[in-house]
Amino acid sequence: MRYLCLVYPTEEFGPTAEQARAFLGFRASAQQAGVYLDAGRLQPADTATTLRDHAGEYVLTDGPFAEIKEQLGGYVVLDCADLDEAVAWVAKLPGVRDGAVEIRPLMELRA
Repeated sequence: MRYLCLVYPTEEFGPTAEQARAFLGFRASAQQAGVYLDAGRLQPADTATTLRDHAGEYVLTDGPFAEIKEQLGGYVVLDCADLDEAVAWVAKLPGVRDGAVEIRPLMELRA
């Protein structure tokens, strides 16, 4: 099953050279195990644009949807046998020590 792991780091979280090395080590291990599919780091929340549909009219707003303490900083997509395996891999992410990671199974859409 594929899992989308949403990383919510603290504002103090890097990227420092040490954090980058830690992530590269995580990625190499996850790739070797065949569970790593993709990952990405997001630009700061103040660079976001939010699109809303108001009765058929689209409205663009600068910035995130809401002011929150923890903001989405990146994602990792893993292909694991089950949630226990996904949790074990996410526990190795550098971002989990400095924030939180939400783990969600992806829905399999069938035609």
